[in-house]
Amino acid sequence: MKRKSQGAKTLKKLKSVEVFPGITMDPSIRFGKPCLIGTRIDVATVVGALAAGESFEEVEDSYALTRDQVLSALRYAAHVAAYLPPAVEEVS
Repeated sequence: MKRKSQGAKTLKKLKSVEVFPGITMDPSIRFGKPCLIGTRIDVATVVGALAAGESFEEVEDSYALTRDQVLSALRYAAHVAAYLPPAVEEVS
């Protein structure tokens, strides 16, 4: 009889984790990307739409989101930008 690896069990247990207020990550939703809680809309989609020039209202209507959800996506993106180190190496 084959036993499942401990890692596979851990992934199944960690279905959805709130990583920031209003933001969850779930390996089975959007490839584990950070999403707005209770939706399948990832943070990058919301931030990208705003960066492309869509208004808050357009984003809310297009994705059936509340203003608080859009603000949560922006807060999370700001947090990540402020606290995660850049993914580039310093050139001397």
